[in-house]
Amino acid sequence: HRTLRGHTTIRATMVSVSSALSPPITTQILPVALSDIDFPRDADMPNIPQSSVTYTNLHRAADMIRNHIAPVAFPTETVYGLGASALSTTAVRQIFAAKNRPLDNPLIVHISSVSQLRRVLHTKIPGIYEPLIQKFWPGPLTIILPLPDPIRNEDGVETPAISPACTPGQNTFGVRMPSHPVARALIAITDTPIAAPSANASSRPSPTTAMHVYTDMAGRIPLILDGGACNVGLESTVVDGTVSPPAILRPGGVSIEEIRKYGGPFWKDVVTGKSEAGQDEKVRTPGMKYRHYSPKAKVVVILGQRDGSDGEIVRYIRGLSGDLKIGVLPSRLFNLDCWDEEIKKKICVVKKLGKSGADISRNLFAHLREVDEAGVDLIIVEGVGEEDEGAAIMNRLRKAATEILD
Repeated sequence: HRTLRGHTTIRATMVSVSSALSPPITTQILPVALSDIDFPRDADMPNIPQSSVTYTNLHRAADMIRNHIAPVAFPTETVYGLGASALSTTAVRQIFAAKNRPLDNPLIVHISSVSQLRRVLHTKIPGIYEPLIQKFWPGPLTIILPLPDPIRNEDGVETPAISPACTPGQNTFGVRMPSHPVARALIAITDTPIAAPSANASSRPSPTTAMHVYTDMAGRIPLILDGGACNVGLESTVVDGTVSPPAILRPGGVSIEEIRKYGGPFWKDVVTGKSEAGQDEKVRTPGMKYRHYSPKAKVVVILGQRDGSDGEIVRYIRGLSGDLKIGVLPSRLFNLDCWDEEIKKKICVVKKLGKSGADISRNLFAHLREVDEAGVDLIIVEGVGEEDEGAAIMNRLRKAATEILD
C-alpha cells in the first residue's frame, strides 16, 4: 500500500461480490480524529472544523452513502460497522453482497438523534423505552419498534419507510443511536438512517479496528473510516418491549442487570430470549441464526470457572492427536504454570483477555483474530460467569466455539 496525505490507499482484488469479471476495488483507509468532533447528546448536528481532514473524510463517506454508491465501514463504540442507507434496498443489498451475508439475517438501523427517527422514519418511541434511552442512548442499546407506515407520494404510490431488506419477513425493526462520535457524525451528516451490521466477512469475529475490517473486506468496499479501536468490543444489547414480558433478544454492551435497574417497573421482569433460531425461523435481530464470530482455528471454551489444572482439561489436551499449535486466551482464573512441560510445548501463543468484564469484552474479538493469525490449529478460551458483562461474553463464545468443555 502507499500512504497519501489524509489516507492510506490499498488496492485489492474483488472477491466473490458480484462476479469474477468485476473490476478491482481500491480500498482506502481514511483517518478521522475523535478530538475534532463535538456532538452534544441532545444536538442534531456535530461541530467539526471545516479545515480538518476529519471533516473532509466524513463528508466523502457521507456522500457515498447518501448516493448509494457503496457501503462504508466506520467505527462505533461496540464494533466497526458496514453502513449503507436503510431507505434503499439497492444500497442495503450491497451490504449483504460485500459480507456474503445470508439475506434472511436482519440489519439494525442506526440514527444520530431521536429527532431524525421522527423526522425521516416518522416513528415515535413508545413510553416503555423512555427510561432506557434516557440512560443508554447514545450507546450500545438497540430497541425493537413496529415498522413505520409506508410513505405515500403525491401520486398515491406507497413505498416502505425502511427497506424490507433490513427486516426480512418482519413487522418490526431494530434501531439504536451509537455514542461513538464518528458514527453519530456520519449518520447526521448523511441525514439518513444507516443500516449497519459488523464490518466483517459473515461468520468471522467482529472487527474492533480498521485493520480488522481491511483483513476481511479489502477489495469488497471502497472506504474504511479509521477512528481507532472500539471501546466496548461486543455488539449492542437488543431489547424487545413490544412483547410481554419484555425480552433481551441479544446480550451486549448493556447488561440485563442494568436493564432491570434503570428500565423502570416494566423491565423488572425482563426475560432472556433464546440465543439460537431454527434454520427456517424468522428472527427479529442479528446473531440468532448461522455460525458467528468464528476464527479459522478450532475454538474450545472451558466452562466452570476453573484454573485449568483439573484432570479433564489436561486429559483433553494430552489426547489431541498430531503436532498441533495451540493458542490460549486466559482471563480470571487460568494458571498455565500448573500445566506440565509436555502440554506447554504445544502452546505457541498466549493472549490474556483481562480480569474485568469490560476488559474481556473489549479484547475478545481482537485476541481471537490475533491468535488465529498466528497460525494456530486450536484456541482454548477460558469461559466466565454469566453475570453482568459475562452474559454477552459467553453468548459470543458459545457461537464461536467448535467444542465446549463443561
